[in-house]
Amino acid sequence: MPATNPSVSLIGAGPGDPELLTLKAVKALARADVVLVDDLVNPEILEHCPQARIVRVGKRGGCRSTPQDFIQRLMLRYARQGLRVARLKGGDPCIFGRGGEEAQWLSDHGVACEIVNGITAGLAAATSAGIPLTQRGMAQGVTLITAHSQDGATPDWSGLARSGTTLVVYMGVAKVHDMTRQLLDAGMAPETPVAMIERASLPGQRVCASTLAGMASDAQAFRLRSPAVLVIGEVAACRMYGVLDDAAGTIAPQRLLA
Repeated sequence: MPATNPSVSLIGAGPGDPELLTLKAVKALARADVVLVDDLVNPEILEHCPQARIVRVGKRGGCRSTPQDFIQRLMLRYARQGLRVARLKGGDPCIFGRGGEEAQWLSDHGVACEIVNGITAGLAAATSAGIPLTQRGMAQGVTLITAHSQDGATPDWSGLARSGTTLVVYMGVAKVHDMTRQLLDAGMAPETPVAMIERASLPGQRVCASTLAGMASDAQAFRLRSPAVLVIGEVAACRMYGVLDDAAGTIAPQRLLA
């Protein structure tokens, strides 16, 4: 039966591996009448909502995207029709996923909103490459940063270089050269380990190990493509388990820690 009160679920689909979807997300999808799906969502996840109408509202940097205002109005329209609406996003809705602004917009228009967390790509990318984002004596914190902003503003790379935390950079493929220059100019050591992880958690995942000084040239030689996550910091030289297979498109790390 249609929902009595207008409501929308903002659901995190995780990084791509359908087995990383949460049980709460599965239940929310199972009761949805209509699902608005982002481009980066693994199609296998839609098996959990066979009864729902699927509306594709892709949003990807550098590509033609569905306007955000249109998506919000669409959610509002379906919710006011009494339908159970799910907005399915890659990763986590509130980690570079516009979850906060969508929830606020819906609230301003009298629609309740449920946030269903998902595993964000930065965490899954590091783990799937065998990298611990924190490690005693090496990194006591993690900074999640996007290199792509709505207004074109540049992150404070100087401050980030001094933070002493592991930097996990989303949407940074097109900004690798600028990022490298600014982090080096800010005093980050050229030999700082870097891992560039493409298509994290998916069968086609590729990992390129590098250093800050070599990041830009290695990314070009590796033909790094989006979606990709960059891990910058000492922990990027760690592997929690064996060296990944070069035959699978993976470049072995330059330094391994036991």
